[in-house]
Amino acid sequence: MTGSTDRPQRWNRLLELLAESGRLSVEDAAERLGVSPATVRRDFTALAEQQLATRTHGGVVATSVAYDLPARYRQTGGEAKQRIAEYAAALVDPSAVVGFNGGTTTSAVARALAGRPDLGKSADDQLTIVTNALNIAGEMVLRPHLRTICLGGVARRESYELHGPLAERALAELHLDELILGVNAISAAGGAQCRHIDEAGVNTEMVRRSHHVIVVATADKLEKTALARICPIEEVDLLITDAAADPVALAAIRSTGVRVDVV
Repeated sequence: MTGSTDRPQRWNRLLELLAESGRLSVEDAAERLGVSPATVRRDFTALAEQQLATRTHGGVVATSVAYDLPARYRQTGGEAKQRIAEYAAALVDPSAVVGFNGGTTTSAVARALAGRPDLGKSADDQLTIVTNALNIAGEMVLRPHLRTICLGGVARRESYELHGPLAERALAELHLDELILGVNAISAAGGAQCRHIDEAGVNTEMVRRSHHVIVVATADKLEKTALARICPIEEVDLLITDAAADPVALAAIRSTGVRVDVV
């Protein structure tokens, strides 16, 4: 991973390693990522400039954002999830208002989006992030070229997501150009679903307030069922998934008019 196109993936991996150990040396990071020490030094400098790490002699130490994430957010879930994240991030207009709910896939999309070099070129093209996920808000607010809006509400320890009437009331006053929606299950019959009723209420309101809904889901989420429905499949505009997805399940979703991109 030495090309510039691999930079967001390297940064995400470096943040994961920092979350595990709290500090990294240039030599250790270069060995674990399989890149040159010079590449790691440039990455460390970039992370420090974005306040995602603190530069030290010969390495970096974690900021509280990288170090305090719950365990579910310290893993990207593999190459398929990272491909989905980078593909979704590339579709977003640099001046859009983009909503994110919580989850490992949406967190990966947010990081890939924040790492795009074309963002923040002018004051008129400022990307706005709207989220109910404390971990996403905590990372994005440190990026000077982004505007971050965090919804209020009651926080769930398990997911860092805010829910309840306060979050839904705040959303009622907002308009989202794009929604990057993470799900626990999705199918033609069941639509987009999640495990928790309280999270479903906020996610449903996000869908309602969005012009364009993009579901990001690895292949294992297709044709599963979960407790609560977020929205019917017809309210999804685009599903981004990976090549391991069941072709029959994809065909059924496409038959409803939903665009499906496999990466």
